Amino acid sequence: MHKIDIELVEMTMDVMKYAIDRISATNRKIGKPRKFEELKALVGDTITEKGIGGEVAFNLWKKHLMHANVPVDHPRNLAFVPASPTRAAIMFDLVTSASSIHGAYWMEGAGGIFCENEAMAWMVSLTGLPEGAFGVFTSGGTAANLSAIVTAREHWRDLHEQNKSEKGIIITSIGAHSSVKAMAKVVDVDVLLVETEDKLEAQALQQTIDSLPENQRKRLFAVVGTGGTTNAGIIDDLSGIAAICEKEQLWFHIDAAYGGGALVADSVRHLFHGIEKADSITIDPHKWLFSPYDCGAVIYKQPELAKKAHSQDGSYLDIFKDEGAQGFNPTDYQIQLTRRVRGLPLWFSLAMHGTDRYKEAVERGLELAQIAGKLIEDRPYVELVREPSLSCVLYRRIGWTPEDYTHWTYENHRKGFALVTPTKWRIGNTFETVSRFCFINPDTTEHDIAMILDSMV
Repeated sequence: MHKIDIELVEMTMDVMKYAIDRISATNRKIGKPRKFEELKALVGDTITEKGIGGEVAFNLWKKHLMHANVPVDHPRNLAFVPASPTRAAIMFDLVTSASSIHGAYWMEGAGGIFCENEAMAWMVSLTGLPEGAFGVFTSGGTAANLSAIVTAREHWRDLHEQNKSEKGIIITSIGAHSSVKAMAKVVDVDVLLVETEDKLEAQALQQTIDSLPENQRKRLFAVVGTGGTTNAGIIDDLSGIAAICEKEQLWFHIDAAYGGGALVADSVRHLFHGIEKADSITIDPHKWLFSPYDCGAVIYKQPELAKKAHSQDGSYLDIFKDEGAQGFNPTDYQIQLTRRVRGLPLWFSLAMHGTDRYKEAVERGLELAQIAGKLIEDRPYVELVREPSLSCVLYRRIGWTPEDYTHWTYENHRKGFALVTPTKWRIGNTFETVSRFCFINPDTTEHDIAMILDSMV
């Protein structure tokens, strides 16, 4: 065997050992960032003309670089929207990369796309959308929201010739995810915000529409509701919004990137009533469906409208659309041409564990939020800002300033103990700094929560 082959085999074994150790470890520090200058001093020049060798590079990663990251699946990482990919999904992510599948067209990636579509069919079934609805996996919620907004805009432009020369408008709430507003800039449409960070109610939406001047009303083409806000886990009045969108002939997109995983949970499924009337839905499996980063999804009631908006033409692509290459082409339904089969780890995990295990894991996240609420009520120095919603808990440390929250966050992070970050909650016209839990990982314990709260004394 050639020397290079021996090195590759040894490197493969090292990587596999690292992966096994990583996913089986039960007591890990949370990791913390370091300044560029510090990391550079530790590892030196890693990209050189002759190379530093796989063993040296891998050891630099294990000794220094890996510890400058915050693992999203740490049981005391309760900031932002963390993740908790199953061990099966992590291992099959390695298989996905090793298989070198181009997941844009059926002709090249039929086996992988078949698996993705099996997982997608299950996700679509959770929404209750009518027969014919389907979707594709994307790089995340931002790409999914962008794909949906582009589809909605192109459909609106096709309705009337004058729409092709108009700048469209969408309506959402200030509680909507930042990507909705950011992607509106990419699509070059205006955004009108309903002034509520709490539940977007049908009445407030209707009042906003009724207040529009005639020229703006003609430019309005879509409403974006939220199925679980990132900040507080709030679900908008989806049924009421859907009725208005139907009456006003507007596209109804639901951003359920975070909350969509809760559709599998019997205890809260009723809160999503109306989601089955959406024109498009965003759900991120890498959030609450236990997939590795990066894996989002966009689902359409009428996929043919997305295909009309996104399908790319080029002489070099004709072969993929030939009769002999017939099959589902994911690239036709979202913004990316080149794509990996990022839904493959989800498929394997679902196939291995079954959907009942997913239901149990999501229900545990919901239960942890309720447990946290009770632990907060039992402590005199903290109080709930609002009742827990889905797996989000907003609470305040009585008497603290914004600087106190920031110092506490950095101190716990520096110790490698926990990552819990402050956020802001709107009360009237003012924004108060508060603390926030978001529970995704079913391995988080009541003791973990108690220790974090006790560190605020």
